[in-house]
Amino acid sequence: MSAPLPGPLWLVGCGNMAGAMLRRWLAAGTVDAGDVTVINRSGTLPIEGICVVTAVPEDAPPPATLMLGMKPQQLDTVAATAVGQLRPRLLLSILAGVENATLAARFQAEAIVRAMPNLPVSIGKGVVALHSDSCDAALRDAAAALMAPLGLVEWIGDEPLFDVVTALSGCGPGFVFRFVDAMAAAGAALGLPKDQAQRLAIATVEGAGLLAGDADVSPATLADRVASPGGSTREGLNVLDRDDALRRLLAETLAASARRNAEMAAAARG
Repeated sequence: MSAPLPGPLWLVGCGNMAGAMLRRWLAAGTVDAGDVTVINRSGTLPIEGICVVTAVPEDAPPPATLMLGMKPQQLDTVAATAVGQLRPRLLLSILAGVENATLAARFQAEAIVRAMPNLPVSIGKGVVALHSDSCDAALRDAAAALMAPLGLVEWIGDEPLFDVVTALSGCGPGFVFRFVDAMAAAGAALGLPKDQAQRLAIATVEGAGLLAGDADVSPATLADRVASPGGSTREGLNVLDRDDALRRLLAETLAASARRNAEMAAAARG
């Protein structure tokens, strides 16, 4: 493991998100397959070279890093197993809506770090938000170093804002995918072949995102720069801007996701 944390890495659960993270770590050389153990109910995993078990192995070296990647609703079930008796140096959790105090009440570790990744971590273009109550700088640095190959890593100091971050960047790819689909559908409705409209919409969003990422001005300024007075872009923006329609829609969208995260947090507290 190239991250500055000695010892094995165990993953409890390895679904879509945890699997995307693990594949990226392996591809980037951040972790070695021989140092990884996955515990899941099926005992199988479509990733070669990974030790997969259904329960904590009795004869294996204990993990230095333990990542919880199962469904948040399984928290108490997992904590009641031998996993809850492990004492990793670093406990990572990607469980949406499960707060640091809730984790600390069920697991013991030198440091607990919440992480909220999004799906583009699979290609190293994701966002990973981190929060921890731990003051152990070395373990916080180790957590950040482990996440670095996945994309942009941001520490969130105020834990209640984690619900907002989850709504914005964690859920955000789903919202962007829906937007791209709507753009393609609109193009097809105006006469383009559906497959061509989809290719054009995807490439447009990809290029615009890269341009925004490299720009030294805000996306709002970029929008104004490409919208000539009286031109076709401005005419389209007038529709999106009318009565702040797009801003209000996205505010409602993120608020709904943030509320759901808060509800899950309340349920996890018990």
